[in-house]
Amino acid sequence: MELIEIGKRAKEAKPAILKLSVEDKNRILRACAEALVADADTIIQANALDMEKGRANGMSTGLLDRLLLTKERIQGMAEGICQVAALPDPVGEVTGMTKRPNGLMIGKKRVPLGVVGIIYEARPNVTADAFALCFKTSNVVILKGGSDALNSTMAIVESIRTTLEKEGCCQDVIQLITATDRETTTRFMKLKEYVDVLIPRGGAGLIRAVVENSTVPVIETGTGNCHIFVDETADLDMAVDIILNAKTQRVGVCNACESLLIHEKVKDALLPVLAARLREKSVEMRADEAALPLMEGAIAATEEDWGREYLDYIVSIRTVSGIDEAIAHINRYNTGHSEAIITRDYNNSQKFLEEVDAAAVYVNASTRFTDGFEFGFGAEIGISTQKLHARGPMGLEALTTTKYIIYGNGQVRP
Repeated sequence: MELIEIGKRAKEAKPAILKLSVEDKNRILRACAEALVADADTIIQANALDMEKGRANGMSTGLLDRLLLTKERIQGMAEGICQVAALPDPVGEVTGMTKRPNGLMIGKKRVPLGVVGIIYEARPNVTADAFALCFKTSNVVILKGGSDALNSTMAIVESIRTTLEKEGCCQDVIQLITATDRETTTRFMKLKEYVDVLIPRGGAGLIRAVVENSTVPVIETGTGNCHIFVDETADLDMAVDIILNAKTQRVGVCNACESLLIHEKVKDALLPVLAARLREKSVEMRADEAALPLMEGAIAATEEDWGREYLDYIVSIRTVSGIDEAIAHINRYNTGHSEAIITRDYNNSQKFLEEVDAAAVYVNASTRFTDGFEFGFGAEIGISTQKLHARGPMGLEALTTTKYIIYGNGQVRP
């Protein structure tokens, strides 16, 4: 379908979704979740085509894992939709009301953003999450998925649109741009007449392209060069377990750990043990001069490694003299996503929380928890690494804006 036609249909669908009650929206969301599970075999067949193409194109292990859909993952997508349905609806909430000396009552009310455009790469689960969050907040959504996941995305959208029709709801509250050429993507970024906000989800190149070329307002979701700093007082067994989880539980995601900072006073005790555990998971270790002799199988890190988001079984390791050097390194090389400290020192934990500039900062926990599902949002539209409008995992509230509502009884301005 031509982009302009998609934009027109999206704009025309706005009144239809605004008329739905909270009960209607929740009922339809639950029906869509049930349909995804029922359609799992069809969706998995479509996903198999994408996986085959990805392997043929040399896609990395981490990206293939992110692309893969199984019955368990589809069930997880459905559970996320149901969690969104169970959450309070922020639309219509009056967040404050004050009385002015002239008698005017002035308040703020939460309202939808309108038409939300989402551009994303090989992440078919984003399709269901984006629909659920936008639908719950009475937003229309236009999706532009990556070519690597096109078959999967089409199958998921078809399941949702079929359910919308069965439930008597306008299908065009969700639309998919199926053209995969770069020109279409660029034109979508400039569809300001129809799209109210654009959200990119993907690698650094995609996000940079959207931020630099879009004439539609952008909520920037960032890449994840996430760090874990092991302080001199850390429980080293805990540190190893957290690092293994953050690095290897899923490598192709933005909240996976990519870089380790190790206090020089614990390197001798920690690094040989950590290296053995990382080798068990086939993780390539890129270490600085001080860490290299202590990590069997490691190779020398370069300056480029400190700023890399690998999305693969690779991790960089650097030794530091203390918390100040660790914080300075993180704030220089991080992407504003998620950072963690492993420590038993309360003062250092508070210093780390205060001084590290990131959307999510952890004490003694894995960075893998930066996720809408884990934060209790049911799902997320993305992890915002910017500081305007929204920051961190973006749930329902981040997909609303406010308008002023003013009650008077005949006031005129003198």
